Amino acid sequence: MVRAKSDDADGGDRCTLDDGLRSLPRPGGGRRRCLKGAWCMTVVDDGAFSGFAERARQRLPRLFADYVDGGAHGERSMVRNRAAFGKWGVVPRGLRDVSRIETGVRCFGQDWAAPIMLAPVGFAGMLHSDRETGAARAAKRSGAGFAVSTFSIDAMEDVAAVGGKPFAQIYVFRDRDLTRDMLARAASCGIEGIIVTIDTAITPVRERDVRNGFRHLARPSVRQLIGLAGRPRWSAGMLKHGMPLIGNLRPYTIVRGVMGQAREMAAQIDPTLDQAGLEWLRSEWKGQLVVKGVMHPDDARLSLDAGADGLIVSNHGGRQMDPSPATIEVLPRIAEVVGGRADIVLDSGIRRGGDVVTALALGATAVSVGRPWAWALAADGERGVVSAIETLTQEVRDVLGLAGLRDIASLRAAGPCALWRM
Repeated sequence: MVRAKSDDADGGDRCTLDDGLRSLPRPGGGRRRCLKGAWCMTVVDDGAFSGFAERARQRLPRLFADYVDGGAHGERSMVRNRAAFGKWGVVPRGLRDVSRIETGVRCFGQDWAAPIMLAPVGFAGMLHSDRETGAARAAKRSGAGFAVSTFSIDAMEDVAAVGGKPFAQIYVFRDRDLTRDMLARAASCGIEGIIVTIDTAITPVRERDVRNGFRHLARPSVRQLIGLAGRPRWSAGMLKHGMPLIGNLRPYTIVRGVMGQAREMAAQIDPTLDQAGLEWLRSEWKGQLVVKGVMHPDDARLSLDAGADGLIVSNHGGRQMDPSPATIEVLPRIAEVVGGRADIVLDSGIRRGGDVVTALALGATAVSVGRPWAWALAADGERGVVSAIETLTQEVRDVLGLAGLRDIASLRAAGPCALWRM
């Protein structure tokens, strides 16, 4: 809880922040929608991206719509990520000159026009024919950060050719030579930073994917083919590029077809990755090294001790641990441990400009979004992603101005004093 105390020598307010883990908000903000003749699924507030999400669900085969929307086990973490933001408000302030609002920020060694990064999303190229390169172009046009997934349909070389200095998200594989080769590819195509994901030692049950056979079959079933054929516009777009493949992993597997490739390569992710493994990765990579999947202060400390340059506080959008605390709940303690030594990006649950402002007030340098840009890409390709980034940026600008804050620096200086615990 935020408590303002007027006991500073200059009479100003001093804010303290209680340990958010002592009184976690109850999971809420989600409901179960039951499809006729099918199963019940969790429905979570899509916020500023509701229009994109609805159009995406209408356009995509259920196989891929559920892949984007779904979470692990009972999907409680996914719900909690959104509900936790409802515990915070931003205090309105007047009598301030807010005629000019600046949203720019420097994060992970890059200058972004807004404190927004497009998180790595596996299989994003299966959502629209513009694929990951289209999303990268959108991020470049909008001045947002961008990260290409290991499981990208477009190869990292194609994404890097767009420009905009994308990050390459890298998994540490059991075969270290494979990981070394991916690092060499990243360096050779001009990528200056990598993101290593540490919360995927195992892949948990995701009920929607199990029901749809996603990543559980080496090739599409008859039921899946019928589902794909039921979305002719999507199918026609996919066939523009020929048979879809995970282009980023094509050099490492003889399996053909997205399903078979995904199944084989996911099994190669090293479940033994520890601090020593992270130190090995640091020794192999000379550029920016960002660790994604940090949810505990000790993991933040271990990552920095191993040589990480930045952290992403993330529970994989509720797709890994379930139940898990929300990322916004654990952020303050992690920020306290980091103590300004590294940039922190808050991932999972961001749907509104107020969410972004809340995250930055509680210690984040910027935020990243996954599902929102995936929906926007599925709904309207590159143009949709540009629109989604602009929508979120405008909301950030609105909230800053109404809070009497002219830029990100003034927001971070205000810190928790800019917020109200609801």
